[in-house]
Amino acid sequence: MSKTIDYYHFLVSPWSYLAIGRFNEIVARHGATVNYKPIDVMSTFNNMGGLPLPKRHPSRQRTRMDELKRWSEYLGIPINLQPAFFPADCSTASKMVIAAAQRGENAGALSDAVLTAVWNEEKNVADNNTMLSIAQGCGVDGPALLEAASSDTLAAQFEAITAQAHAADVFGSPTYVVDGENFWGQDRLDFLDRYLAR
Repeated sequence: MSKTIDYYHFLVSPWSYLAIGRFNEIVARHGATVNYKPIDVMSTFNNMGGLPLPKRHPSRQRTRMDELKRWSEYLGIPINLQPAFFPADCSTASKMVIAAAQRGENAGALSDAVLTAVWNEEKNVADNNTMLSIAQGCGVDGPALLEAASSDTLAAQFEAITAQAHAADVFGSPTYVVDGENFWGQDRLDFLDRYLAR
């Protein structure tokens, strides 16, 4: 029986970016269904005990950078460790992904493209024209998604999805939730794979 994965993530997370290929391969191999659920970064930090990067101790910042370098080299995935547009307000991009999922469009492709835009293509995902271009490249209806993202309805849904994530003990990105089991971090993908194989 096919499993459903609730995929909670920040659309500016380098760890979610590094996970794209392996996660998609696992999903395809197990025939899983994915609910793409981007969540609000600052709300998550404020409510779940985290700190934005500039406020972390220098040792934590240094270790994060070391780990990004190591994982990028290990996986053979190029990453710009200091992208021009990071941090960026990804709220509009997040709401566009939510709208794509609701409209039956390819939310996964859009989510992946936004992450890649930040960490590999030096694009500003806080810019509406950039998001229209990214959406067009994914074959989704950018103008319709952007219009939906500007609505009060989508703002409320984005807030509700974020609250849902917090209620499920999601405090970081990426987090994959299956049957109430949380798999946090791109380095837990092997455990997700094993769980789906049961």
